[in-house]
Amino acid sequence: MVVKQEGVNVSMYPILKHLHLICVALSLVGFIIRGAWALTDSPLLKHRLTRVLPHVIDTVLLLSAVALAVIMAQYPLQAGWVTAKVVGLLAYIGLGTLALKRGRTRRMRAIAFVGALLVYGWIVSVALSKHPAGWVASLAGG
Repeated sequence: MVVKQEGVNVSMYPILKHLHLICVALSLVGFIIRGAWALTDSPLLKHRLTRVLPHVIDTVLLLSAVALAVIMAQYPLQAGWVTAKVVGLLAYIGLGTLALKRGRTRRMRAIAFVGALLVYGWIVSVALSKHPAGWVASLAGG
């Protein structure tokens, strides 16, 4: 993809995109591991690295997303698919919080965990398709 925009260093696009994709994968793997630990009441969930590293990865993920949006001139409320990803991110954060910390019962945490994974998959499908509905569009026949 050739990206052209005045005043922005578009040569950074491939680096930022790869950094973003690496963080997407690391964030997902970390969430799955922490989710499994939350469902089994593992003490590893309380380890310092387990509490700090996800925030570092997710911060880099978010910053790279913002940088890519600027380079591509694709902004929330201007580009439907970007708006959908932001809304999905908020849903993922809410469900992830229930799955890892706030869920009062194991059942509630499990349901939130599965919901968060579904939302995560949907966000990825929105990014790949550049369509606000992502994989939901293919289910609906669109």
